[in-house]
Formats: sequence, structure tokens, C-alpha cells
Amino acid sequence: MPSIAPPPEPVRTAIAPAPPITVPSRFLGRQPILDAHRRLFGYELLYRAGAENQFSGDPEQATREVIDHWLLLIPDSNRIASFVNCTRSAITEGLVTLLPPASTVLEIPEHVDPDAELLSSCLTLKLQGYRFALDGFLPRAGRAPLLALADFIKLDFQAIGYDLRREVYAMAAGSGARLLAEKIENDIQLRIAVSEGCTLFQGYFFSQPVLLGSHTVPQNYFVYLRLLAELHRDPTHLRKIEKLISGDASLCYRILRVANSALQGHPGMVSTIREALLMIGEDSLRRMVTVAMAGSLSHSRPTALLSMALARAHFCELIALALSAEPAQFYLLGLLSLLDVLFEMPLARILEAVPLTPAMKSALMGDDGVASRALELVRALESCDWPRCEKIQNQLGLVEGVIAAMYAQSLRWASTMLGDPSS
Repeated sequence: MPSIAPPPEPVRTAIAPAPPITVPSRFLGRQPILDAHRRLFGYELLYRAGAENQFSGDPEQATREVIDHWLLLIPDSNRIASFVNCTRSAITEGLVTLLPPASTVLEIPEHVDPDAELLSSCLTLKLQGYRFALDGFLPRAGRAPLLALADFIKLDFQAIGYDLRREVYAMAAGSGARLLAEKIENDIQLRIAVSEGCTLFQGYFFSQPVLLGSHTVPQNYFVYLRLLAELHRDPTHLRKIEKLISGDASLCYRILRVANSALQGHPGMVSTIREALLMIGEDSLRRMVTVAMAGSLSHSRPTALLSMALARAHFCELIALALSAEPAQFYLLGLLSLLDVLFEMPLARILEAVPLTPAMKSALMGDDGVASRALELVRALESCDWPRCEKIQNQLGLVEGVIAAMYAQSLRWASTMLGDPSS
């Protein structure tokens, strides 16, 4: 007979296996940009409101969601260039700084005028390592100030003829910007673009946009509202912010992605939420919460997956104290342990994009360490596998009855975090 007694009936009901959960999907279009030898140079990231592979929606909303989708869907951020179409406010408000400068090309559309504020913001971003592309560039005198900042000039081969293109070439001479021919639809257009000096190419002749999809990580909106309020206090309270973020697995993942970008070129790892927060700073965190909220307006209730993630996190935190381990590290492990389910993506691929320590990554992948056994134990509790619970309890050397009490406490805590009035 197992030494861990089943919890009381109300708790057993709470941890019964949940029915399949339908999680809303998010989408992102990605069209390749090739060089003259048809080698991949980068991708343009395209906003998609749903499974239909075409743009629809408000440009401001689209830019914010593309930035947020990048944090969730693009794991190979440092290997290939990402061209991101930007609105004026995304540049001047610094929202684009959530993206890694080494691999991000910020596209400035033709309709965005280069006033003093925009040029100043672009110069600041340029000094941080971001590159710029002038999208759909036309030979207007008012666009000349942007040429000094441009790394790429994109010419729409469906919209402008040879005479206008020749004016663009003359205007761009000496700028050092590479010419990118977009909307190339046949071999003749490609040959003409090459003969005119274009070195990068994009269009249906090579590939239509590929639609990337991922299940949306559930959001805790109460946490978002409190977090935004806390971030606008002066001074901010790091411990309160850390506590609020600890209530949302999706925010933790985004923070780790931004921290990973901040670590480029510098050896380092993070093992707690606080370390990641110190790495990215308050401004980046504020921007990240803003763009994360952009795609969350239509989903107003937290799901069972979020509740399970919070319960796992708190259970791992409690068990860390009993094992003389670091509670903050164990909490983060529990919170991240459902990412593969949330994204329907292999966990190994997800872990490539976050700067966790090797030990934490190994624990999430199921090594033989103490942290991994803590995760295995909470999974056994969720499935009411009492023999497996007893086996792990003995391996960890825990006192009989302690584990069930910890798990019951974790369930109550998760309900409290999600605002359940019955808890």
C-alpha cells in the first residue's frame, strides 16, 4: 500500500485529468529574401490575423503583434535576418527594441515621413546595431534624409517602371545601401533586376509567404493590468514586478527571449526570473507587456493550462525548500514545464531560444537530477499515479504525507492567483 495517502475528495476532483483544451492560434507569415545565387539571406515577417495567408487589419496592431509573435514563434533569431515592417510609433516609442539588433532589419514604409523625431529615433536604433530598409522607396526629395541611415532599399517591381527605378538608383548612389527587388514574379523581372544592380530578391517567383502557426500561451489579464500599473510607479518595486510576472508562463517565456537577445556577444545564463528582469531592464519590460497585450484582447479568461502551470511552479518552489534547493529556480522550472504543450512544439526547440543554464535545460528535458524528479513528481500527482509518487518520494527522501499537502496547497495558491473567489 502506498505511503502517500490520496488527498481528500475535493482535491482529487480538482486534479482529475482535464478534457482536451482548445487554445486560440496565432499566425505569422514569412517570405524568404534571396541573394543572386538564390541563397537565403533573410525573411520578411508578415502579419496574419488568421489562417488565411494575406494581410488584414490595422497597421499599428499588426506591427505590435508581429513583434510579439516573433518572441513566440521565431527560434532561430540570431542566424538569419528578419525584416519587420514598422509603423512610426513602433520606432519612436522603442517597441522594436524587443527584437535582437544583430538580426533585425526595420522596414520604414514609403508613407512614413522622416521628421526630426523619427530621424533621431532611427539614429539611436542604428547605434544599437539595428539595420534599416526603405520599403517601396520612391525618388522624392523628402525621403533623402533616410538614405543616410538605410542599409537596404526595396523597389516594388510591380508598382514602378524603369524610369522611376533609374531615379531611385541615381538618388541612392553613394549611400552604400543594397538594392532589394521585391514582388518579383517571373524570370524576366529577375534578370532585369540583376542587370540594374539589385543584389537581393523577394517575390512569388521564389516563394509565397509561408504561414507559421502556434498555439497562443494563455494570458492572465489580471496580472497584466497590475503589472502595467506597477511599471508606471516611480520608483518601481522589483520584488513586486517579479511576483506578478511569476503568475504568467507566457510573460516568463517572452522575458527569457528578450534576455537571450540582450546576452548576444556576452557569455551568461539566467536561472531565475529576477536575473532576466535585471538583464532586460524596465523599459524593455514595459514595451513587452504592451505588445503582448495587443494580441490578447479576444481571450478574456485564463485556461486550465495556466492553472496547471502555476500549480506546478508553486509545488516545485515548495519542494525546493524541503530539498535545500533554490526556490526561485525550481519555480521557473515548474512554470516553463508546459511550454511544449502550450506551443505544440518540441521542448528542445523551445529551449534553444532561451538563455537558461545547462542544468535547468537538462532538468526540463528529464535528466536524473533532483529538479527533474520534482517535475516528474508533480506530473505523477496530476495523474493520480500513487505508486510512482511513492517511488519518487523515496528517491528524494521526503517525509510521508508532505508531498500531498504541498500539492493541495499549490492548487489552492494557483486558484488564488487566477482570482477564483472560491479558493
